[in-house]
Amino acid sequence: MTTTRPRLRSGLRAAPPAPLVLPVLLGLLVLLAVAGASCAPETAAAPPGVLVVSKEQTASWTRNFNPLSPLASPRWPTMAGIYEPLAVFNSVRGELVPWLATAWRFDDDHVRLRVTLRDGVLWSDGRPLVADDVAFTFGLLKKVEALDRRAVWQFLADVVVVDAHAVEFVFARVFLPGVDDVLAQVIVPAHVWRDVADPLTFANVDPVATGPFTQVRVFTSQMFELGRNPRYWQPGRPAVSALRFPALPGNDRANLALVFDEVDWAANFVPAIDRVYVARDPAHHAYWFPLSGGTIFLYPNTTRAHLDDGRVRRAISHAIDRALVVDVGLFGASRPADGTALSDALSRWRDPGVAGADVVAFDAARANALLDEAGLPRGADGFRMDDKGARLTWTILSVAGWSDWTRAAQVIARGLRDVGVDVDVRTYDFGAWFEKLSTGDFDLSLGWSIDGPTPWTFYRWLLHPETKRPLGQSAPGNWHRFGDDEAGRLLTAFATEPDTTTQRALITRVEQRFAATLPAIPLFYAPSWAAYSTARFRGFPSQADPYADPSPNKDDRGETLLVLTRLEPR
Repeated sequence: MTTTRPRLRSGLRAAPPAPLVLPVLLGLLVLLAVAGASCAPETAAAPPGVLVVSKEQTASWTRNFNPLSPLASPRWPTMAGIYEPLAVFNSVRGELVPWLATAWRFDDDHVRLRVTLRDGVLWSDGRPLVADDVAFTFGLLKKVEALDRRAVWQFLADVVVVDAHAVEFVFARVFLPGVDDVLAQVIVPAHVWRDVADPLTFANVDPVATGPFTQVRVFTSQMFELGRNPRYWQPGRPAVSALRFPALPGNDRANLALVFDEVDWAANFVPAIDRVYVARDPAHHAYWFPLSGGTIFLYPNTTRAHLDDGRVRRAISHAIDRALVVDVGLFGASRPADGTALSDALSRWRDPGVAGADVVAFDAARANALLDEAGLPRGADGFRMDDKGARLTWTILSVAGWSDWTRAAQVIARGLRDVGVDVDVRTYDFGAWFEKLSTGDFDLSLGWSIDGPTPWTFYRWLLHPETKRPLGQSAPGNWHRFGDDEAGRLLTAFATEPDTTTQRALITRVEQRFAATLPAIPLFYAPSWAAYSTARFRGFPSQADPYADPSPNKDDRGETLLVLTRLEPR
């Protein structure tokens, strides 16, 4: 897959509503003014060889390195840097890279998957990685269902140790996408985790792992540092001696740290990045924002009145000026999503007919007509009324500090108000926001997509009834709580179909079901935010050297490991 660097515009799209433009421009001017100052905020400079990363934005750190628990976010890079998966998915090249596993193959019936482990891998405490560790990890997912983020035990029947370096995964049925989820699982050491009383809440403050960075050298509320694993299995790697993470509360502070060279590598959204960041040090400051970060949606809670009506969801979609959302929210660093909602990482699967569907067209007249048809008339004050005669009122959730999302939400809210829906935007700290999203405590919320090597994963979490969780139960995806039986049948057929031509035909029909039901409202393709300085380190992925996705955000399937093991101090 090839990607192109988006052209970032310094200005906004013509004639956006004045109340939206003013805060955006004022924020940009303040940032530019600060960036032109003669000195940076006072912080301790990192020693040579210590890479400073801005990935999570928070006012203070909580020490948690549990790679399995879905209840609290583990500190980055727990999922792809401290711990490691069996294989890494390279989203730029569209390929699986052997990692803790060196090979895998199905038997002729596609129900037994034999995985061969890499020889010579040691845990950071010196014990060898063996097949029992893999079997134990998957057994833990079975024992504690909440740990099974990818629901592998919905298709697995057993995990059998063949010998010290081979494991056989016995499938309960033919299920070809299961290979991707098995290989993406991070592995934990059986000799440590057997003694953990509650693996769901275990903070794992001193991790024993196989990854390149396992040593917690410093941990305070304002900064922590991970040293390299002295027993790492790749000779001479990592070349970086340590990773440092300052607590940076929100995009603005994180961007200042980046601009003033307090940070070497960042996953920040930086408005007007060419002027604010690159121009400050053109020889060293760079970025690459490939549109391979998935798709950003507006998720409607379909358990709420009226949001379960496809006409209402379609009306919401038509009320959104996506071009304005991209310009105001992201300063032109992306483009509006099409009717398939598939990001550039999956672009080869797009059906042109569905991609061009008008379901994502900005059409206020059509939005008004659909809301009228759904029985939501305007009252005397111009706002729409629900079926009980009360004003129809919704709240859009966003994450505090994620300024791109919040500005996008404000543009969306303005569009919905224009068609008579009373909408406000509310931001929460990430943990509180995700709790509301995953348990269904919201009306509308921005959120990301769940992606995989094929569209099967993407559409499964959008449409398949088997991913729908009861309201109040924490859901790893399908936050909108929607299921379509026909799409479920098509996805099930795809999962057992080895022929690529037939697979493509099945996905086209799933795309058609998505556009017809519109369970979630696609907004724009998520750029993989990656800004970096080459003053102290070299080897970052770039448009000239696209060996992997450049963003620290790509840790769910291990891709960050490709970068962490490639970077070198100058």
